[in-house]
Amino acid sequence: MAEIKIYTRELCGYCSAATSLLNGKKLAFEEIDCTGDDQTRSWLRVKTGQSTVPQIFINGQSIGGYTELRNLERSGRLEKMLAEPPVSDSDDSAASEDSDDEA
Repeated sequence: MAEIKIYTRELCGYCSAATSLLNGKKLAFEEIDCTGDDQTRSWLRVKTGQSTVPQIFINGQSIGGYTELRNLERSGRLEKMLAEPPVSDSDDSAASEDSDDEA
């Protein structure tokens, strides 16, 4: 089973949309709320090059935010990614996140 982590922030519409999409597909995921967590936010900026949320990782690979998740789902590529074995790089679990809002 794929490991999905989603870094979110309170009151973020894109975060809500992403978790709703994942829940609608009945996918298990870990949601990490980085509201007010500057350390995690800094880590996410370094890891993804983005300062927005949500930031979504599938099997340790950053896929981007809600827009990218939706595009993967619509194209059928999300299912392929979910079928791939997890990457053994657990670097994303060692830190926290960053978030603003994602367009």
